[in-house]
Amino acid sequence: MKKDNYSESRRRFIRKSIITSGFAAIAPTGMTGISSEQTTVKKLPREVWIAGISQTGLRTRTSGMMVDKVIDILQEAIPSRPDFVCMPEIFPFTYVEQKTTTEEKLEISEMVLERFSEFSKQNSCYTVCPIYTRRDGNIYNSAVVFDRNGRKRGSYEKIHLTEGEIKEGFTCGPLMQPVIETEFGPIGIQICFDIELDDGWSMLESQGARIIFWPSAFAGGQAVNAKAWMHKCVVATSTNKNTAKICDISGEVITQTGIWNPNLYCAPVNLEKVFLHTWPDVYKFKEIQKKYGRNIRITTFHEEEWSVIESLSPEIEVNDILKEFEMRTHKGLIRDSELLQSKNRK
Repeated sequence: MKKDNYSESRRRFIRKSIITSGFAAIAPTGMTGISSEQTTVKKLPREVWIAGISQTGLRTRTSGMMVDKVIDILQEAIPSRPDFVCMPEIFPFTYVEQKTTTEEKLEISEMVLERFSEFSKQNSCYTVCPIYTRRDGNIYNSAVVFDRNGRKRGSYEKIHLTEGEIKEGFTCGPLMQPVIETEFGPIGIQICFDIELDDGWSMLESQGARIIFWPSAFAGGQAVNAKAWMHKCVVATSTNKNTAKICDISGEVITQTGIWNPNLYCAPVNLEKVFLHTWPDVYKFKEIQKKYGRNIRITTFHEEEWSVIESLSPEIEVNDILKEFEMRTHKGLIRDSELLQSKNRK
């Protein structure tokens, strides 16, 4: 009984100390809400605005203060009305002086989720919030996704924990986890060390993920670019240190943090595009360009023999162009080739 009373008193003390040292209120104060009139804007088809964070140079005394600091930084992105906001891996506990037990981390995580649920609602955006969660007695390094109304839309549990995380008692997430549906199509999440293996990325690709968010302790560098072109999806990162960025389906960097904007990026991505093997479709490009002119953009990577066709008009869908000119995506070509190769071997 004494132990239970002590635990309850300890929880009350931790909650009080967090609230008085950050988390001043669950509802973010001074936050600019997005009205229904503001959200009525004309966009390119499948255009999505993404904001991400790098914690480079950020230091606070408590987890609550770190969350306050991150939200203050995000205020700079709010005028651009981001559709998605992604935070770094377990960001409330990174570069924080306050030492916390696993149980305290879980309690803080619940408070962080309340805070970002309200953030999503106030700013009409999806939020990818990496924290710790408990399920069936196991503790996971997770990321929870809130929709524009602040409702939990889905979550992801890190598949490939580091050796240190496992020794600390955390549990690896299941190898198969569902994508999260949005009005932009399915999205997925990988976390930090997940980038060292490919099974999680392939799992999300096989479910049609259009965007994969990668909250991480480190920047990843060229590995992030490689995951984007390998899996033909946009990869958006948020990191505890160094560069955070968005990579397009071609692996090219769309935007990133750096010397003059060390902690925040916010930029649009056009999802209305397809990735092709240049040959033999290259012989149709002139005809396509002649018909559609400025309404489409064709970019060819000559050494790799990749091409990307992108719609620049709300009236044109790239899948319709593929059907009209009898072309296949890169994935479709590879799939058909493998089937033909398999029959040939038999």
